[in-house]
Amino acid sequence: MQIALTKKLAGALGLKLPATAEEPNPLFKWTANWMKVWENRKADDLLVLVNHATRFAVAVYQFKRKDLKNFDRIMRAAIENTMFAMNFNPEVVADYFAMAGEIQYVPNRGGKTSAWTTKAGLDCGFHVDALYNRPGNVFDDTLASSLNQDLVGYTAGHEHSFVPFRAMSKALADLTGKPIHRYRAFELEVTLDLEIYTVLRRLLVPANLTFDRFHKVLQSAFSWRDNHLYEYRFPEREGHASITMLPLADALGVDEKINTMSGRTLAEIFPEHPRLDYIYDFGDNWVHEIRFVREIEDYDKPSPYLLEAEGRTPPEDVGGVGGFLSFRDAYLDPDHPDYEEAHEWARY
Repeated sequence: MQIALTKKLAGALGLKLPATAEEPNPLFKWTANWMKVWENRKADDLLVLVNHATRFAVAVYQFKRKDLKNFDRIMRAAIENTMFAMNFNPEVVADYFAMAGEIQYVPNRGGKTSAWTTKAGLDCGFHVDALYNRPGNVFDDTLASSLNQDLVGYTAGHEHSFVPFRAMSKALADLTGKPIHRYRAFELEVTLDLEIYTVLRRLLVPANLTFDRFHKVLQSAFSWRDNHLYEYRFPEREGHASITMLPLADALGVDEKINTMSGRTLAEIFPEHPRLDYIYDFGDNWVHEIRFVREIEDYDKPSPYLLEAEGRTPPEDVGGVGGFLSFRDAYLDPDHPDYEEAHEWARY
């Protein structure tokens, strides 16, 4: 495996790089850069790698100076973990590293690949800001997972655009001759009771999906806009007290000892707990009831995937179920004094 280092990163690692090197299969070559997310900080804290064949991105936040001594291990683990986070078959990942061979560092001389890495770093910065809001004691080596689902190459024309995740999936399947996906998955049914009808979404999701990423899946499935706080809650059962699980204790101003979802996955909950509530917007108090349907041991397709959808989600900030019922009355009645306002509101 060949890693093309920027001059800054090579200097930080204290490496003397060869003047020339044989070009490998571009699938086994990556460009790596070390950059800064927060402008008000002096230290670089984001390690970014981009694959030359597929533009598949890998990022580590926070990668600090003390981590340089473990660069090889952290970099390899980040590539593996990002692939695993996107549900790549572990056998395929193992075969890739076996075929890629020993790590060789070379100077970065590609203007195009440098631009790819810079772009990936800037995009990752937006994800860091959305996930963590501010600098803190965070280590995340799967940060670029969602980035790999975005279209790239569109500046050269639509015919040249592609999705890195799909490109890497095809390349690894062609390389190894094995199915790219093989993982444990859950089918879940999520309902939102609006009294006059129920909004339903049936989802297929990876068992190793973290709760913070599951929040993003639910936001997308229900067409929410992620404008408010949220939590997960296990309803009280016989012999078991109810449990509340929050995203980040410090972000909500509560005791840090409270149960947080940081790093926890759905597999820690299902199928042992058949039901879980997702509460979005503590003002409107939208309670989504999540029920476990079934487990698929060796799922071989991409996910999360929306299997079924019924019912339309209310607009944001409508005032909960009661507010939605009033809004709906106005929306459906042309003679209602708030008819036009309701239709304008529904656009957003």
